[in-house]
Amino acid sequence: MIHIVTDSGAHFPTPHIASNVTVIPNRLTIAGKTYREGVDIGAEEALRLIAAQTTAPTITPPGVQDYSDVFTRLARDTQGIVAILTSRALSQSWANARAAGEALSGHCPLMVIDSRTVSTGQALLVRLATRLIEAGGVAFDDVVTAVRGAVERVYAVYYTESMDFLIQNRIMPASHGILGMMLNLKPVLAVEEGEIVPIEKVRTRTQGLDRLVEFAVEFTDLEEVMIAQPRVGITEGTRHLQERLAFEFPGRHFPHAIYGASLAGLIGTDALGLVILEREGTTENDDF
Repeated sequence: MIHIVTDSGAHFPTPHIASNVTVIPNRLTIAGKTYREGVDIGAEEALRLIAAQTTAPTITPPGVQDYSDVFTRLARDTQGIVAILTSRALSQSWANARAAGEALSGHCPLMVIDSRTVSTGQALLVRLATRLIEAGGVAFDDVVTAVRGAVERVYAVYYTESMDFLIQNRIMPASHGILGMMLNLKPVLAVEEGEIVPIEKVRTRTQGLDRLVEFAVEFTDLEEVMIAQPRVGITEGTRHLQERLAFEFPGRHFPHAIYGASLAGLIGTDALGLVILEREGTTENDDF
């Protein structure tokens, strides 16, 4: 069977992950203590600890040796390895996997793919790959082609209440962030070309929800959609967003899940997001 490898930047909506998926943990350093994401610490506890800090955590991706060890082990009894990793613009994970893969060349089919996203969007790509493999009769090259095509159809937008981590991670210039805080403005962010970029500022939570809904209605055919929130139990913001989306998309279910610590370390622990995998063959969304 073809095996999928990803890093813990991919955050899955449920704890049940397919048997042919290996998640290599990032290391999170929070308040001077280091944890393996998803191994030593779960998402909810990690977000709780991060929320108590004024300084963004340090996120260290799997190293070359980490990938080399996993690739070498899997190569013994797999038909191929597809590594779907956090955007290279946000992490060194992709580059480390590429370096590890060079040593494996010729021993096993291997493709290292830049997901150009993180968290739920990255997990949706992994799930798409596993569904293809589980269906059977699919070749290694077909899985690679399908995932690469889907990378172009994953979109994400987030509304967040604070700018501290955005400034610390240089997602937002300090001058803009300070002015925004003085004016009580709240950023709306999008993942574009693999980077997290501010696209707008709003004054209220209601306006933030408006922008998420406006983002969703630009799509005509949703293959998968997920609301990303900062805790396991449903938040008030998520409930309101679900109600608004149900009106726009009658009969459609909008599940929610906590977003991972790797994303929280970049944008903070008070964000609400909408992640969409557009169905293949539909028109690309360029208007939001």
